[in-house]
Formats: sequence, structure tokens, C-alpha cells
Amino acid sequence: MAGGQVTTAPFEDFAGLRVTVAGLGVSGVPAARALAGLGAAVTVVNGSDGERQRAEAAPLEELGVTVRLGDGDTLPEGTELVVTTPGWKPTSPLFLAAEAAGVPVWGDVELAWRLRGPDAPPWLAVTGTNGKTTTVRMLAAILEAEGLRTAAVGNIGVPLVDVVLSDEPYDVLAVELSSYQLHWAPSVRAHSAAVLNLAPDHLDWHGSMEAYAADKGRIYEGNTIACVYNTADPATENLVRAADVEEGCRAIGFTLGTPGPSQLGVVEGILVDRAFVPNRQQQAQELAEVADITPAAPHNVANALAAAALARAYGVQPRSVREGLRAFRPDAHRIAHVAEHDGVTYIDDSKATNTHAAEASLAAYEHIVWIAGGLAKGATFDELVAKAAPRLRGAVLMGADRALIRDALARHAPDVPVVDLGRTDTGAMSEAVREASRLAKPGDTVLLAPACASMDMFVNYNKRGEAFAEAVRELTAR
Repeated sequence: MAGGQVTTAPFEDFAGLRVTVAGLGVSGVPAARALAGLGAAVTVVNGSDGERQRAEAAPLEELGVTVRLGDGDTLPEGTELVVTTPGWKPTSPLFLAAEAAGVPVWGDVELAWRLRGPDAPPWLAVTGTNGKTTTVRMLAAILEAEGLRTAAVGNIGVPLVDVVLSDEPYDVLAVELSSYQLHWAPSVRAHSAAVLNLAPDHLDWHGSMEAYAADKGRIYEGNTIACVYNTADPATENLVRAADVEEGCRAIGFTLGTPGPSQLGVVEGILVDRAFVPNRQQQAQELAEVADITPAAPHNVANALAAAALARAYGVQPRSVREGLRAFRPDAHRIAHVAEHDGVTYIDDSKATNTHAAEASLAAYEHIVWIAGGLAKGATFDELVAKAAPRLRGAVLMGADRALIRDALARHAPDVPVVDLGRTDTGAMSEAVREASRLAKPGDTVLLAPACASMDMFVNYNKRGEAFAEAVRELTAR
């Protein structure tokens, strides 16, 4: 059903091909537009029918694309290929119908890969449960410092279909790939790729942790130079071992400790390379200092090492690693310093939408008043709370599934004071920040690391982070 049996088609083979695109949005609209431009007969199906969807449909219809809103389950008659956007589950009726009819299903990334021209730039690809966007942006910054024409693309807002069909003469692309995208991308073959970490996430979509991991592992298939893995997460190395790669492709580990041969790591505050040096048994190459990384939280240092490994696999010089990391600044709502007030630091990590991300965030600070809660997405919190308990000065809980965190705190941190906020109105975050400031002492960090999705109270994690920052500004203005 993932389309693995379909042979690569040249551009002209799309002429007259009856293609159904599943979904509008950031990925679906560019895919439909590109296919129509190649002469395909395109129908877009979308389950929802609202003002936004109609606005997205209008310019496609002007191109001759048929758009069916409010019906995402029925396979249009005569469909020869389905191209899907990432969010659609493999068990969706549309895909089951396609499978029954023998119709292949490609993702938007698979389509982009097959539409590349003969001089297409290589892909340096990144996936993982957490840290993907930061690592890809770090990688792009390093590549730019080397003087290479590059872009951070993929699952970070720049559709790959648009990139591969653009006239921009890229040297190399830094590509973020989600597990959703990899599931539907059997043909992608990266120059080098990294899996940063693996933790339970999106299991409702994939069906099991094994299936989730297998889809992540697709990123290593056919790699030519390096498969980069996390030595602290054996599951990532297992994916390397299982991958079918090109002859001569190497397994490259990254570690926050002293690296062994064929690894990158940290020695006395220095990022060092023992993988891409002439004599990796006896030599190490200094790349940068931990102080060059902003912020220098442990999980962000790990991201930097992964980015450096991919850059070095592409032949980037050590000085460019340092310059790129110094120039990099993280996106909003990723362990972002908001303010310091009365000796208390306020940190916005609203992007910590699962327990794995929250664990990394909590490990970055010594004394914490934790603001957490939201939609748990089936997660459990005992392991997270047990690890964080020694660092917690207090906790303020909000959102639909806050009781799950409250119960874990009662079991593993019974002495930690907890404020349970039942309100879900727009003023809830302001109250959460006020309560957190009341629990905090000088030297503490008030940390928004929800460990949950935001959609029960906020449009997305960005809006949640903005609400936190605004509440902190209100507090500090008094």
C-alpha cells in the first residue's frame, strides 16, 4: 500500500495520469499544483469543508483541478495513483480502497523524490521523535557557513515538491522527515541520514511502537555515506543494523560523552570528531565548543552533534561547524528564555509536546517549577515524573489530561507542591504563571514543558507558548 512496487516515472509520464491527492494544506496544495502542471488529471479529496478549505481549493480549481470537499473516504473512479499528505492514517478508507483496487499510494515526499531533475542536490535527512527541526536548522546553518547553497526543507514548512521543482541551484538540502512522511516514501535514498532518538509517539497513527520505529528506520535505506545514530538510544543503532545501505556506507554514532572511533562526542566542553579524520583510532578533530551552542542544554548539544556528523559526512570543514553553530538560533518555543524576575528564570518550551521532549527539557535545569498538561495522546507520566522528581520545586497543572500527571506526581514526588488548575479559559495561562511564581524561589526556573499536545486549550503549541510569554510579561511589569 505504500507504493513500493511503482517504478520511477519521468516527468512526461504524468501527462493524463489520473491522480487523487488526499488532503489540502501545506503539502497537498503544492502536490496538486505540481501534478496539474505536469499534465495529470488531478482530483483533490478532503474530509473537511470549511472557509479555509474553500480558499485553498479556489486557485487549484482555476488550474483545472477537481476538488471534493467533505468526502475524504471515497476513491474517485479511475484513479491510477494516490498522493497523500502526511496526516492521513494508513487505515483510512481511501487507502484501503486504493489497496483493494491495486492503486499505489505515495506521500508528498515520495512524489518530490521522483520529480527530481538529473542534477538534483543530495539530501542530508533527519528524523527522530524530538529535535528534528532544531537539528535540520543547525545543519543548514553549518552548510551555509561552508558557502554551500542549501535550505532547511521538508517537515518544517517548506514543501519538498516546491523545492525540487524550483529553479534554485541548491548544492545540498537539509531535509526533515516525519514518521508519517517516511511511511509513504519507499524510494527516498539520502546521501546520509540521522535518527536522533526514538520514544513512543503517534502510536495511534502507526499502530504500534514497532511499526513507528520501522517507519523511522526507512530514512537509512540506501544511504551512501553515513547512517548517524545516537549511542544513548540503542534503538537508533538497531535501525542502522537493519538498514540496506550502499556498499561503504558507515555507521556514525554521536554521544554526550567521550567518543570512540567512528563517533562524535564531547571532551571537556569541546565537540570532537573521531569519525571523519584520517586516523580515527588515534586522532580527534576539534569542531566547536559547547559554549557555541544556544542554548547549551544537553539535548541541544546532542542535536548539534548529529548536525555536525551529517555535515562532516558531506565533507564540511571543522571551522564551518563552529561558525554555523555560533550563528544558529533556535525557533520560538524551544527552551526559549523569556525573562528573569526576582531571581527566577522563565523558560518557554511549549514545543515539548510529549514526555520524551519534556524529559530532555526538565534535565536541563537544576531547580524547577513545572507548568505541564494538555492532551496526553495516550502517554503515561510515571517514568518522566520519577526522573524529574529531585529537580522539582513545584508543579502547576492545566489542561484536559492534567490528572494523569497529578497522579504520577502523587506516586513519585509526593512532597512536591501541586497546583491543579481546572479552568480552560483564555486567562488560565496567566493564573498558571502567577501560581508558578508563587512557588518559585530565587535561583529556580519556571519551565513550561507541557509533555502534552496543546489543542484542548490552544490552536497549537505556538499559541500556548505565546500565552506563556505574555503572562510572564504581565507578571514582570507589575
